[in-house]
Amino acid sequence: MFKKILIANRGEIACRVIKAAKKMGIATVAVYSEADRDARHVDLADEAVFIGAAASRESYLVMDKIIAACKSTGAQAVHPGYGFLSENEDFARKVEEEGITFIGPKHHSIAAMGDKIASKKLAAEAKVNTIPGWNAAIESPERAVEIAGDIGYPVMIKASAGGGGKGLRVAWNDKEAFEGFSACTNEARNSFGDDRVFIEKFVESPRHIEIQILGDAHGNVVYLHERECSIQRRHQKVIEEAPSPFISEATRAAMGAQAVALAKAVQYQSAGTVEFVVGKDQSFYFLEMNTRLQVEHPVTESITGVDLVEQMIRVAAGERLPFTQDQIPRRGWSIECRINAEDPFRNFLPSTGRLVRYQPPATTMEASQPVPEGGGVRVDTGVEEGGEIPMFYDSMIAKLIVHGADRLDAIAKMRAALNGFVIRGVSSNIPFQSALLAHPKFVSGDFNTGFIAEHYPKGFRAEDVPHDDPDFLVALAAATYRLYRERAAGISGQLPGHGVQIGQQFVVVVKGVAGVHRHVPVVVQMRGQTGGLASLTVTVHGRPAYAISTDWSFGGIRAAGSCNGHAFTAQVERQGLWMRVAHNGLAIEAQVVNARAAELLRVMPFKAPADMSKFLLSPMPGLLVDVAVQPGQTVQAGERLAVIEAMKMENILTASQDGIVKEVLAAKGESLSVDQPIIAFA
Repeated sequence: MFKKILIANRGEIACRVIKAAKKMGIATVAVYSEADRDARHVDLADEAVFIGAAASRESYLVMDKIIAACKSTGAQAVHPGYGFLSENEDFARKVEEEGITFIGPKHHSIAAMGDKIASKKLAAEAKVNTIPGWNAAIESPERAVEIAGDIGYPVMIKASAGGGGKGLRVAWNDKEAFEGFSACTNEARNSFGDDRVFIEKFVESPRHIEIQILGDAHGNVVYLHERECSIQRRHQKVIEEAPSPFISEATRAAMGAQAVALAKAVQYQSAGTVEFVVGKDQSFYFLEMNTRLQVEHPVTESITGVDLVEQMIRVAAGERLPFTQDQIPRRGWSIECRINAEDPFRNFLPSTGRLVRYQPPATTMEASQPVPEGGGVRVDTGVEEGGEIPMFYDSMIAKLIVHGADRLDAIAKMRAALNGFVIRGVSSNIPFQSALLAHPKFVSGDFNTGFIAEHYPKGFRAEDVPHDDPDFLVALAAATYRLYRERAAGISGQLPGHGVQIGQQFVVVVKGVAGVHRHVPVVVQMRGQTGGLASLTVTVHGRPAYAISTDWSFGGIRAAGSCNGHAFTAQVERQGLWMRVAHNGLAIEAQVVNARAAELLRVMPFKAPADMSKFLLSPMPGLLVDVAVQPGQTVQAGERLAVIEAMKMENILTASQDGIVKEVLAAKGESLSVDQPIIAFA
């Protein structure tokens, strides 16, 4: 077994590999860029080596720097994680040539399977069903349009070296095929250093289901069941689960057998994933093989009890798999939510900055540790409170994983865990995740890869958040305000006869749009405090009372307890005169005041925000890579104005209406903040 390994990656996956190595008694070496000097993976590793500037093409993608770091530290093996160099056959070969073990498949397997064009040809030769398409590199956008027309729209344009949603577009007509080809080649060149793209038929209403496989150097290959990855937004997975609520035992076995046969055909060693698109009739077609560890590997670990990272290390060291196919269990249900730094209410645009508050929910499961009998909650992350979410890498903050006895139990555990996940300083997609988990179609398991586009066609808005009882948030605001008043009344030194009077009747003023607020009368009664729990009764609108017990304390955000006998987790924080209350994805801002103050609030003037309709504003923090217009130029609605790059994705800004450019306010190459003006219109 290795004595020291280097992790050629960053973020949560680097931390995940370090955990497995420490359990095995293996020393670890981290590498880091300028942007990651204070990153968590650097602190967790036994050693750390600086490898260059923040941009990945100057650090994490530079093979020679990784190999030099291995040599200088005496690392015997290198784990590539996922992304970056994990599926680069040249890197795997160079590492082996230097006498360093690559903890992953051999370079010839990566060459055969990692290249999506080559893998489709090989799969066809192995008599695996493949989707119709043009499985060779396409040289120009004009040729892409021609091929797309021959196949028949819609088509999917994909980067050959792509992954993680990068270098991928769906085109429904010639214009989208032309533009999609250019966008895919640019993204692929920037992210992977390989701009080849191919085209295949886009299967409508598909399921995206993948099979986890493990192979060793002795010819043994097994599959560890499937993962359901159909909940996607812009081809990036949002929620993953294992097993799938859709496929039958017969389909599961058939997909597993094909995945194993394909892996054996390329002498696959290590962990890998064979991805399939599955039709309504459970017919399935090979999509691609990911010759690396997947982001969503924890759900497989949860239902099987197999530590995939540990097995990767053991296989790389020459050990045999310690189990056969019939010895792999499938226990309970596991769900993973990707917690990303993006604003779901601003079309999921990236949100970078400092994590002012970062408090994950309480965990009962841990990577590289046995899964508890009753399941639980696990958080895989590469950040900590006070850390920075940089613009140079992907937007993931953490992965939230739960394990339950069955699917409904797992959903309930996940909703509670999301409620208790505190993130401040950057926006996160937690409200969106909460809404998805509450959607009847998701709960019933009736969905496909078009689920998000179908149910949120105009993007995600606050009114899209379902809640069983919105008045519960009003009651919780009133209860926590009553605790605040209780504390104020107990402060010493108050003048006799002039002390704080608490009272029981209040008005909860819920902030609305354009200064039009909702006024809700409430009655709050204190029932006592025992063992850190405060018990109160809140009557809203004269309806049956909410009997609330909560552990919320001043200065804290997370509030847990029970309401009418049912457990809850919510978030409550004071923001000046207002209180922000969030539960199950829904959030309100409220003031709790007496009746007279509520009357006065009604007549307070509303100050409208400045009119910025004649400016193009940066919707996110990022790098301005192109400005496509000049002062005096006439533009039409839909015309390209500027391109912003953030978190490895190109975002094209277009004109919302016809107009004339008055002034360009930001220069190409400039780092933009959110809502910074880029162009002024006459």
